[in-house]
Amino acid sequence: MKNVKVLGPGCKRCEAMAQMVNDAAAKLGVEVSVEKVSDYAEIAGFGVVSTPGLVVDGKVVHAGGLPKPEDVARWIGA
Repeated sequence: MKNVKVLGPGCKRCEAMAQMVNDAAAKLGVEVSVEKVSDYAEIAGFGVVSTPGLVVDGKVVHAGGLPKPEDVARWIGA
């Protein structure tokens, strides 16, 4: 199971990022645990200053704006 964190204040882009992760996981048949992190201190602890951010298994893979769906699929499928 992949542990995924969506970093951000809960804005529409953050919600879209979480949906992209769930869609990619369903398409790939990968189990994911998605946690939404909105605490700014915790977000800063990852070194992310622009949200939304995406952390997969403890590694920051994206920050700022929405990634391409194929990138999300690659990150959670790896």
